[in-house]
Amino acid sequence: MKKKIIVIGSGFGGLGAAIRLAAKGHDVTVFEKRDKPGGRGYQYDIGGFKFDGGPTVITAPYMFDELFQLAGRRRTDYFELIPLDPFYRIFDAEGRHFDYYHRLEDILAEIERFSPADAAGYEKFIQHTRRIFEAFYHCTDRPFLTLGSMLRIMPDMIRLQAFLSTHLHVARYIKHPFLRQALSFHPLLIGGSPFDTPAIYTLIVQFEKQWGVYYAKGGTGAIVQGLSRLFTELGGRFHFNCEVKEILVDGRRATGVKLADGSVERADVVVCNGDVAYSYRYLIPAQYRRKYSDGHIERMRFSNSLFVVYFGTRRRYQDAPLRHHNIMLNRRYRGLLRDIFSSAPLPDDFALYLHVPTVTDPSVAPAGCESFYVLSLVPDLASGTDWTRAARPYRDKIMRHLEERYLPGLQAHIVAEHHIDPLHFQNTLNSYRGAAFALKPTLLQSAWLRPHSRSEDFENLYFVGAGTHPGAGVPSVLASGKIAAELIDPTPAG
Repeated sequence: MKKKIIVIGSGFGGLGAAIRLAAKGHDVTVFEKRDKPGGRGYQYDIGGFKFDGGPTVITAPYMFDELFQLAGRRRTDYFELIPLDPFYRIFDAEGRHFDYYHRLEDILAEIERFSPADAAGYEKFIQHTRRIFEAFYHCTDRPFLTLGSMLRIMPDMIRLQAFLSTHLHVARYIKHPFLRQALSFHPLLIGGSPFDTPAIYTLIVQFEKQWGVYYAKGGTGAIVQGLSRLFTELGGRFHFNCEVKEILVDGRRATGVKLADGSVERADVVVCNGDVAYSYRYLIPAQYRRKYSDGHIERMRFSNSLFVVYFGTRRRYQDAPLRHHNIMLNRRYRGLLRDIFSSAPLPDDFALYLHVPTVTDPSVAPAGCESFYVLSLVPDLASGTDWTRAARPYRDKIMRHLEERYLPGLQAHIVAEHHIDPLHFQNTLNSYRGAAFALKPTLLQSAWLRPHSRSEDFENLYFVGAGTHPGAGVPSVLASGKIAAELIDPTPAG
């Protein structure tokens, strides 16, 4: 039966769910607070530069392909994905780099440059990671709505010791300190520390090994545009600059939404791509919530936030030791992450991710120019940092570091710049406490223990995005959209 469905937010989770439901003939409307779609995948256009606002690491292209196949279309007619190799270049505190390649023989050669004795250990690590993938991959696009669904995976969790921290899991096989960091950083891509994110999340490592790492020509924004075009071709509707201020409920059912202008839109089903904690806390009055009371939300553990500077230069840096994705670690690695993930005051030091898309795609900058985005992990707003004062000196410190170590004469050549900080995540993206990835991916906030795809409080309210199962990262939020859509309108078997 055709249903009227409202989707709140147009990030990858919301777009994925909206496309699946529209492809099945439902009446789907997306309400988006900002002026165009994307959520964390929003793209900024500044002075002829295109800056991807959030996710830049694209893997598992089959998940995009599946969305277009549902509509009888081809993804390649909407956007192009370019494979990257190496996936990442990772720098230690002295500036030596490790290239994280796709092929086993290439990455073994990199390991042998630092520690020949660790090559055999890496092969054992990959074998174990593959076993984790084989045991748990099927869980990534299935709902965890009952305790039984969680209990069924526990024997494999114990057998494979997938409950151990990612760093400890890597350290069992790798002895060189920098290689341990370089091979265990993946939780940082989804809002977790390698020191307390369980090894089940090495699923990410195997996703990359299985399907590669890609860049979308034109930036991640080109993917958002392609998905948005597909949605409208299927009859879906967008309403931009339309912020949802309340999810309307009656007893155990959601009945629609109230917008910022006071107007009301009714629906048979509501799919929320907003931050789960924020949405429960601020969009649904407390008297209607049973599980997600204000106190329950306060007890949840949240991810880090981010400070990001987007900048374009009037010169190319083709002689710099940089690749498309660059990770720059520092000497105080464990202590720095402890400070960030415990919401301590803003540390004086930092580790950085530097995105240089013009290495692969010069079209995202004017001719002869280079496009960058540098990201620093920072504590969420519970740290008490006053970002109205801290942002400028923190930005200057990061840019000086890049200029001294990697990009000579950088600041004299900047012609376009923008930055975001935890206040942006709180005030623009409606992320609780400014947490950039919603909840931390800890053992006690995974699968059934994470907020459910179908609300525990309201039977026709569904959540997609980083805060629900399976978690943060583009493949995971796309999977969350699939889970919600299948719960709303299951595809017949066979």
